[in-house]
Order: sequence, then structure tokens, then C-alpha cells
Amino acid sequence: MLNKLVTWSIIVIAVSVIGNRQSSTQQTASDNPLSWNLLVPDSASLARGWEFPRDPRVDTTGLSPQVALQVLRGFLLFTDTYAQAERFAGGKVTCNHCHPNGGQREKALPLVGVDKVFPEYNPRSGRLFTLEERIVGCMLRSINATGRMNQHVVLHHENELDGATLSPVSGEIQDLAAYIRWLSWNRDIDSTLPWRGQNTLPASARIPLEKLDSRLGQQLFLEKCANCHGEDGQGMFIGDKRPGPLWGPESWNDGAGAARTYTLAGFILNWMPYMNPGSLTSEEAQHIAAYITSQPRPHFPYQDQDYLTAKIPVDAVYYKKLYSQNPLSKK
Repeated sequence: MLNKLVTWSIIVIAVSVIGNRQSSTQQTASDNPLSWNLLVPDSASLARGWEFPRDPRVDTTGLSPQVALQVLRGFLLFTDTYAQAERFAGGKVTCNHCHPNGGQREKALPLVGVDKVFPEYNPRSGRLFTLEERIVGCMLRSINATGRMNQHVVLHHENELDGATLSPVSGEIQDLAAYIRWLSWNRDIDSTLPWRGQNTLPASARIPLEKLDSRLGQQLFLEKCANCHGEDGQGMFIGDKRPGPLWGPESWNDGAGAARTYTLAGFILNWMPYMNPGSLTSEEAQHIAAYITSQPRPHFPYQDQDYLTAKIPVDAVYYKKLYSQNPLSKK
């Protein structure tokens, strides 16, 4: 504990000093969302894979030392989730794996300005979510916090957070929210966010699930994806970095958004392969997604509390047992 206190004391001092410097990457945002001030282009080289247009380790100009420290903690949680939030990380996935460049990359679920859209309706839970509640959901599902429940961690579905260890007021959630809000802080950004939703698969391009071929998807995966993700889907080291595991016990659980075939296919289509995004056809992306979503992964124990007021999406393939029980899905 003493070592941690000393470490954070040093960080506070560093943040206070650094915060007085104006970084060249911290200028007023351009109207172009793909400028260096907002998003890293999806075509950026691997050399820029670890760069952050806004980086609290470099510049927190205008923030108080207390807020700057919270933003920095949020950034560290975001980029190294399973180490910084060990009590909630059930595997090896980080926020940065799905939102690269610290949530600041084009067509890769960028989070710049996303705080402006909340509260936002969440169809899975059937109600409005605050930003903090949305982050809780990501921790429960994508970070697989439910994999920690046997280690004295009290968790609940997003609709029943009272008394849970992981809740909107948890320190980690508050820090992550502070970091996300800081991405749009002091910038002229409203809720329109033209760069949001650019990672989806067009409905007109969807192939019926029964026509998707996971065996073909495996062949395509080995040809197009294994260089970075490995044949076993667990990720290959690129320098000191490694893609997150795509399946298995260290991956996101089966309640996560990426566990949906069309959702994952949209991500693959628009952002993969990393060095040549957009080179896959929509058919190839869907077959690859079908292969990945045919693999085992941790189970989300509250699936039966999802989609109580909405149809279970047809591509929520890990919900097959519940689909037939959902009266709305039968209509």
C-alpha cells in the first residue's frame, strides 16, 4: 500500500508539472474529425498504433491536479485494464483492444465526444443508460468482470446494481468516465458525432446466419488474420503489444456486443486487417465473424435478464437457448 501511495504521489507531481506545458497535439479541434487533433485515420501505419492524439501522460493543460490525476488513472485503466483493474478483469481484454489509440481511431469505435450522447437508450436493458452505466456494462461483458465473482466480488446485471462491488460509483468506473469525458473536454463537439457508427455492417449486406460458413471463416482467418491474432486466436506479440484474445477463457464473454456475429463482422469489415483495413469483402468479414462466434468463451450469467422488453437479435448466437423463450423474438 505504501508503494502505491508513493507512486501516485509521484504521478500527482508529474501531472502538475506536465499540465503547465502546451502540447502541439492539444490544439483547438479542427472541423475535420480525421485530423490529428481528433482521430487517428484508420489507414495509419503500425508505427502510429500506440499513439494518442490526446494523452494525459503528456498534457493535461487546464485541469486541476485532482482531475488530471483521475483522467490519468482512467487512461491507464483504459489501456491496461487487466493489470490496473485486476479485481474486475476476468481475462486479458483491455478497453484499448476494442477502442484503439485510447478510443481515438477512425472506424474503430472511437469514443471522442461519446459522452455527449448520454443518457442513451440501451435496448438490451430496456432503459436509458448514463455513461457510467454503459461503462459498467462493458466491464461486466467485454472485460468479463463476471469471471471474478468467485473472488469476493459482488456483481449484478446492469439493471440491478444496488449493492454491487462494480457500480457507476466505483472508483474505476469514475476514472474511466473522467478520461472519456476529457477526450471531448474544451472542444466544440456536440452529440452529432459524424465519426460514430462507422464500424457497422450495412443491413443490406447481411447474409442469413444459416448461410454463413464457419469452416470457410476459419480458412479466411488463417489467411487474413492469424499474422496478428495467431492461429489459436489468442494474439501474437508485436513488439511489447498483443491483440486481445478473440475466444477462450481470456476473451470477452458471451453477453458482450462483440459476441454478436453481425456486430463483429462490421468491426472486421471496417477496421481489419490492421495494416489494410477495408480490404475484406462483407462476405469474408461475415464468414470470419461466424467462425469467431462459433468458438467457446466465458458465459455471462445474467443472459436471462437481457432483452426482456425487446427481441433478442438474430445474431446473438450465444443466446440460442433463450431465443425460443423470448415471446418478442417469436413475433
